[in-house]
Amino acid sequence: MSNRLRLVLLSFLMLFVELALIRWTGSNVIYLSYFSNFVLLGSFLGIGIGFLRARARLDLFAYAPVALTFFVAFVLIFPVEIDRSGSELIYFGAFTPTGLPPWLTLPLIFGAVAAVMAMIAEGVGRTFVQFEALEAYRLDIAGSLCGIAVFSALSLLWAPPLAWGAVVAILFVLLLHRGGENRLRLLQGVALIALAFLLGRETLAAGLSWSPYYKVAVASPTDQPYDYVISVNGIPHQAILPTDRRREVEPIYFLPYEHVAGNPLRNVLIIGAGNGNDVATALAMGAQHVDAVEIDPRLLQLGQELHPDRPYADSTVDAHVDDGRAFLERTDASYDLILFALPDSLTLVAGQSSIRLESYLFTIEAIEAARDHLSPGGAFAMYNFYRERWLVDRYAGTLQAANGDGHIVEQAEPLAVVRERMVKAATEVQRDPIPQGKRGGHARPAHHQPETLHQRAAERQFQRRDFRDGHREASNLVQVFGCVNEREETMTTSEP
Repeated sequence: MSNRLRLVLLSFLMLFVELALIRWTGSNVIYLSYFSNFVLLGSFLGIGIGFLRARARLDLFAYAPVALTFFVAFVLIFPVEIDRSGSELIYFGAFTPTGLPPWLTLPLIFGAVAAVMAMIAEGVGRTFVQFEALEAYRLDIAGSLCGIAVFSALSLLWAPPLAWGAVVAILFVLLLHRGGENRLRLLQGVALIALAFLLGRETLAAGLSWSPYYKVAVASPTDQPYDYVISVNGIPHQAILPTDRRREVEPIYFLPYEHVAGNPLRNVLIIGAGNGNDVATALAMGAQHVDAVEIDPRLLQLGQELHPDRPYADSTVDAHVDDGRAFLERTDASYDLILFALPDSLTLVAGQSSIRLESYLFTIEAIEAARDHLSPGGAFAMYNFYRERWLVDRYAGTLQAANGDGHIVEQAEPLAVVRERMVKAATEVQRDPIPQGKRGGHARPAHHQPETLHQRAAERQFQRRDFRDGHREASNLVQVFGCVNEREETMTTSEP
């Protein structure tokens, strides 16, 4: 093999392994799901050390397969996930992690990533120094870009870790020197076989699959009222249940329709359609057509395969695999109801950022785009589990900035206490006063003294109780309604 091809392949391997470690560790260690830059920084440190050792007497690149296999084994033996035992339902609330404590897990992972990347980078550095600087940089960048492109393509194709491991193993076989000691070559071979075994065992585990974004696990709980629970990257994310049962245990999801009781629901848009629960709810409430937008194709596929109501099989439902903000910008349709239905990507836009993928849905511009797609008399609603009061205020403030004063913030009492009390909360909610000139035929004046948004959020701060064992968790299911259609100048969320 020529040195030029060797440098391209080594650079390919280095960037491919770096990206694979960032994604794979985040899928098995929840601390890294949002802080992928932790692995990135370890990689940078390791690459720097590896290049500094380019002329060292002992070549550590030969031990890179062994170090990588030990690291994979450690993460699989001590994964950090949310403990889903018992009947407590956890989404955005407090949780109990499994595995080692973070003060031990994170330093070990940081050090192991740095060590693995240092060994691989040393191989790159030893070949790099054999060229003139500009030529070496050209070959290094070419290989790095190829590594990024191939890993991105595998992710888009839903390829599991076994496929990533196969690419890495093949590259090691091509790049490791064949003239080494027999014991070292045997150790390398055993390490690569063990790596394939470990990743293959994870890939073929029952109920496990990989989407372009997540490691997706599906389970059928016996102690919860759900047919299936979907976890992504070790975090409980969605649950599948029939609409009739959902109406009993989670009636708050039906509140948007109570606020638009006179709306014909000719066209409904659901962003964050997921496995289809909200689509099935819309159909049950009389929606004549539904555009269901979900960014993750695997979650949508699971809804098509597993949801008992088969909402995606309905001829009046059009499913779109797309980003919600992008869909709003491209579509020309108008909607009687637009829902941001529990959008939560559990993914940061970049490892160096604190911006989550769905954050672009919660901007004034996105709310204004949703408002512009409302039909005359249409309504907008968004709901989710929010842990912090300031977050409720922030989203409600965004609606206020986009729509003026025509918005409602509702927070429900524990889901399974008494449904009548939840209905009462819906009918007695405080309203901001409607500005003069915006009162229309469908609007009703405020019946109470006006209060600030912060006061309303604070005074309706309830905790959610699990409906089976009464255990409280620090989550609030909040619906923030945007109620003003500027073109119609009508507030459409009259009391049911």
